[in-house]
Amino acid sequence: MSASSTCRPPAGATVVATGHRQAPAEALVGKADVTTVVVWKDAPEEHDYPAAASYLSLLAEPDLVAVTVTALQSAPLTHYKAKDILRASGLPLLPPDDPHVAKDLAKVRGGHKLSPVLLVRGALTRGFALQVADGYHRVCASYHHDENTDIPCRLAELPG
Repeated sequence: MSASSTCRPPAGATVVATGHRQAPAEALVGKADVTTVVVWKDAPEEHDYPAAASYLSLLAEPDLVAVTVTALQSAPLTHYKAKDILRASGLPLLPPDDPHVAKDLAKVRGGHKLSPVLLVRGALTRGFALQVADGYHRVCASYHHDENTDIPCRLAELPG
């Protein structure tokens, strides 16, 4: 086997270019890409709140959704690691080739800022998991970049 053939990924493998090297995508999951940094906006985008309300309306009545979204809008920005958000929410890690995750990964590679995520705190003693009201794909993309990525979040308490 020649030296050049030993450096190539297997046929059909997904390859991610990181600026100075190429590696199979699965080898980079949870690994920091030293050539890029996840950059975040200072505040969530305005359209994130109606998206959060739409999701939360599947879980709660309209009055509770309105109170929760108002709390999200006024909550201070805080930071949590991607791996902790996924664990607390109980949501699975979406693959890097999920169309929305791939779009956010492309934004990261392009140096574009991502919008902070909107979270509703779970209630451990009542058996309620953390809710990712908006930003699930951004959390997954951040995890694929580096599971220890600090993600800016607005966190609202679960009313009642």
